[in-house]
Amino acid sequence: MTLPIPVRLRVLGCSGSIAAGSRTTAFLLDDHTLIDAGTGVGDLPLDAMACIDDIVVSHSHLDHVLAIPLLADSVMKLRFANPGRGPIRVHGLPQTLVALRTHLFNGQLWPDFTSIPSPERPILALHPFEIGDTLSLGSGATARRVEVLPAAHTVPACGFAVDTPQGWWVYSGDTGPNPALWAALKGRRIAHLIIETAFGDDERWLADLSGHLSPSSLAAELAQLDGIVPVHITHPKPGEVAVVVAQVRAIDTAHRVEPLVKGMVFEL
Repeated sequence: MTLPIPVRLRVLGCSGSIAAGSRTTAFLLDDHTLIDAGTGVGDLPLDAMACIDDIVVSHSHLDHVLAIPLLADSVMKLRFANPGRGPIRVHGLPQTLVALRTHLFNGQLWPDFTSIPSPERPILALHPFEIGDTLSLGSGATARRVEVLPAAHTVPACGFAVDTPQGWWVYSGDTGPNPALWAALKGRRIAHLIIETAFGDDERWLADLSGHLSPSSLAAELAQLDGIVPVHITHPKPGEVAVVVAQVRAIDTAHRVEPLVKGMVFEL
């Protein structure tokens, strides 16, 4: 009997913005897939960047996508030194891909790497998905099933669930209160949940306005999650981490909740 190959997820960034030591959201799935592409991608060595074949994007906000154009620029020569390497596939909701094409790869903010070095052989290719789709990323024994989950943010957004031998590794994406997420997860075996908590309760009004969670709204969300699940919170703003973590640890929940830390590795 062949045992399944464990899924490895490395936290490249989990901050809501930048400061010394803070990197914005990005996860490396095995060695070939990025889940979001924030500033944490820039800490990878160049040869590791060149191994990335797929990027799944939760939404169009800059802290989750800004490494995509810089990555494309950095690895183009390395990737195309191997004639068998195709473009890096960027997967997102149709509205997200339109935003990237219109506002980022527009020749003004950044060159259009969906047609560079040539329209026939670009370094980036955009692939739309919809909420509820299941993507197959990677190849052979390390092909991974990634399901697109609903999110509730200020722009069209989603989260992701990665199928692992131990259950689903779930990432909420940027989201406010989101009943559809818990409905989608109902009855599943959840190995781990990564969920955002961007603001402390003193700024819950701002969290509500901007489509994010605060500790008190997080508590209401976790009450809808069955069982006892290991939970890590992500996306607090630099300078607010201690306050957010203290307030999260004070909420009444059966789940084991801890802050996510850059460099953390999940092997499931």
